[in-house]
Amino acid sequence: MRPRSTVAPELAALGDGTRGAIVRLLLEADDHALTVGRLTESLALRQPTVSHHLRVLHEAGLVEREPRGREVWYSLPETVAARLEEWAPQAAAESISGALLGRIIDDLGTRFAGTFSRETVQRVVLDSYDLLRARDGGARALPSATAQFAAERLSAQQSSADEGDRAPGAPLEVLFVCVQNAGRSQLAAAIMRHLGGDRVRVRTAGSAPIDAIRPAVVTALDEIGVPLGGEFPKPLTDDVVRAADVVVTMGCGDACPVFPGRRYLDWSVADPAGQPLDRVREIRDDIDARVRGLLGELAFRNA
Repeated sequence: MRPRSTVAPELAALGDGTRGAIVRLLLEADDHALTVGRLTESLALRQPTVSHHLRVLHEAGLVEREPRGREVWYSLPETVAARLEEWAPQAAAESISGALLGRIIDDLGTRFAGTFSRETVQRVVLDSYDLLRARDGGARALPSATAQFAAERLSAQQSSADEGDRAPGAPLEVLFVCVQNAGRSQLAAAIMRHLGGDRVRVRTAGSAPIDAIRPAVVTALDEIGVPLGGEFPKPLTDDVVRAADVVVTMGCGDACPVFPGRRYLDWSVADPAGQPLDRVREIRDDIDARVRGLLGELAFRNA
């Protein structure tokens, strides 16, 4: 006999990004109640889509449905609202409003118009938001991080789709992966972008990312005139691996999925975490030499 699931039905219903956004909107609303029309407007989704998710939440006992004249209102019972606030006070404080999520989806829908459907953009945005919000800390502004992370993932998916039609001389895709995406992979990516320019498209990820890049890494890069830009630690996702021509891992073991046709390198580089600045400089110089060697190989290969 299979063991019974330990996940409560109401928690399982909240596992979807859209339903989570609906519950957050209701939690923030006066009396914890909104109409279907207001939810549709705030989420910038089609009404049938919102109605479907509301039905799932209603069947799980998370929302109540009440016709009021010609409108139907959905609300969070006080017991449910209290439990949600008790479960995740920090998440509630860091949450993005449904209207802002809708704007991010609209903006990226415009940016990738003709390439991805609105449903695909919405899925990637909501998944990116959930992945980033699950990190400890939250030092970086969540809305801009969500937009940037989702845009990078959509761009990676676009690169994968165009792989067979890539023009000669097109930028080569390089992905650097370490554990926390706060040290080694950020050093390598920043140096590769700085030296490679338009010849390469560089991304980073972490198998267990933390909330912010280590200050000593930022200092070490600044000392050699290499900008970090708006980078921040991001989770490892399949789409960025699929888009890469070369995947360079540093200390993350077998966390990186393997796809055919990619070149995989594993660099044995010391972790700068907890190290004094002098040691971080040594690690930076080691990575710098490796990046220069790889860039020379890639330039020859793409000639």
